[in-house]
Amino acid sequence: MSGTIAFQGVLGAYSDLACRAAYPGMTTLPCESFETAIDSVREGRAALAMLPCENSLAGRVPDIHHLLPRSGLFVIAEQFQRVEHCLLGVKGATLADLKRAHSHTVALGQVRRILREMGLQPVVEADTAGAAQLVARWNNKEEAAIASSLAAEIYGLDILKPNVEDAAHNTTRFYVMAPRPITPDPAAPNLMTTFVFRVRNVPAALYKALGGFATNGVNMTKLESYMMDGEFAATQFMCDVDGHPEQPALRRALEELQFFSSEVRVLGVYPAAAFRLRRA
Repeated sequence: MSGTIAFQGVLGAYSDLACRAAYPGMTTLPCESFETAIDSVREGRAALAMLPCENSLAGRVPDIHHLLPRSGLFVIAEQFQRVEHCLLGVKGATLADLKRAHSHTVALGQVRRILREMGLQPVVEADTAGAAQLVARWNNKEEAAIASSLAAEIYGLDILKPNVEDAAHNTTRFYVMAPRPITPDPAAPNLMTTFVFRVRNVPAALYKALGGFATNGVNMTKLESYMMDGEFAATQFMCDVDGHPEQPALRRALEELQFFSSEVRVLGVYPAAAFRLRRA
């Protein structure tokens, strides 16, 4: 696929890395916020947007669950990106020179062991690649960044130590968003459906609404709840399940869900990523 794919962050961010891995033929477009990335697709400046939804260590990505249902975009794919943190320094720096490590607060929390072993002072920055950009600009051998190998390449930094993350399974999942949905063949194998719903405000509504997935043998891979518009009674759920809405089992489950819900809206039907299938 050619064209432009938008992501939140600066060049060299892990979202940028995910874009390049999934769509090597596309040009990546850095955006200052998730909203800007979504707007770039709605306004035609980008064909797709790569938006993180959850991380195996940090959990769900804040704001995405609120933004996606209102975005007008559709999920057309998922991408899993392994997070491999590197300790980056300016040209000529050695590990012995370093005194401070700059990165996003989540990334710093994922490299506590090496920071402790090396006695480095953690310094919070807006994001990982932005930290690499700052370290390159300062050109001070005492300053390091925790960021990707791509950030090292882009900003001319040396990788002083690769794979410094505490957990080897650190992986971020992304939704690939487009202005129009794709329509996979219901007979195709290994499909996923993402949808949002709001249950009616009656006793046991959630229990009854989800019962159809169990009785029809539909595998639910994610269920997230979050409040809508600051109202404690208005809870919306975002869900990923195996299958296509036109397949009999999922169709029956969604029909039962609709009976107990005030709103059910499908955000996308798409192939499961190879990463997911390898771990099934």
